[in-house]
Amino acid sequence: MTTTTTMTAAVYRRFGAPEVVRLEQLPVPVPQPGEVLIRVHASTVSIADHRARTRDVPRGLDLIAAAAIGLFRPKRRVLGMDAAGVVEAVGGGVTGFAPGERVIAMTGSEFGGHAEYVCVPADGAITRAPANLTHEEAVTLVFGGITAQGFLSKVSIRPGTTVLVNGASGAVGTAVIQLAKHLGAHVTAVTSGPNAELVTSLGADRVIDYTRQDFTANNARYDVVVDGVGNAAFDRVEASINPGGALLLVICDLQGMLRSRGQSRRSGKLVAWDVGKPGAAELAQLVSLAESGCYRPVIDRTYDLADVVEAHRYVDTGRKRGNVVLRIAHA
Repeated sequence: MTTTTTMTAAVYRRFGAPEVVRLEQLPVPVPQPGEVLIRVHASTVSIADHRARTRDVPRGLDLIAAAAIGLFRPKRRVLGMDAAGVVEAVGGGVTGFAPGERVIAMTGSEFGGHAEYVCVPADGAITRAPANLTHEEAVTLVFGGITAQGFLSKVSIRPGTTVLVNGASGAVGTAVIQLAKHLGAHVTAVTSGPNAELVTSLGADRVIDYTRQDFTANNARYDVVVDGVGNAAFDRVEASINPGGALLLVICDLQGMLRSRGQSRRSGKLVAWDVGKPGAAELAQLVSLAESGCYRPVIDRTYDLADVVEAHRYVDTGRKRGNVVLRIAHA
């Protein structure tokens, strides 16, 4: 167990611009029975952190978001939905992890990754880190990888399945490309021209530059359309999906959620927006793919914890490619 009683954390006490995030000293959490205390070495600043910090959520979800992240002030002061680090201590009854082991974990809606220490449930989304990756590389598997995996698990992808990824250069999009290609899919990536080289290097067979062409206007059809942008509602893309195909809405507003079941029933095409709750088994699968060279970390920029405001500013631009990593050094 660490003898340190305080830790540095990136804290926000009100919603707003990146400048609302400040470094503060907080008590080191104590692992309760069934919990693992991680000494965090890396996390990411994701679109989820942006949404929680700004309360900029898809249309119609304001009240639902308020219940999750707070109405007038944040419910959870430390952002960060993922962590890579070393087990510092375990709570009572934990036998699957031991101090000193390298791990990656998804903190999810509990957040907390942007700090020197975080506690996570031992039976949650936590697994041993890939032996061949640094902490900064390993943490990129978590948020984008587990989200992509959760959505792709809703469909059957086999050699020859055609998959279109809208928003292919983001954390989730780059993960979808790699996971779909590993299963044998033919992948079309929708992104801006400057990102074509990146998505091609990850396995995309075809690239559509959305600044020059609307992917719904060329009469092409796909078995699976993955929307990681939020502008591919079913009404817009239905004709681009093969009979019996699927639309996976990584970003979805309230209207899309409420209409999805009826659209699926009427069209015979699956419309899904709920990623479910992937756990340790899914993370372990990503680790296996990374260790075998079938999954590549995609890092746009890396910032030290002291520069967390700059990291948020960059994520706010909406131009990040893959992951923005937050490196958390310990004295």
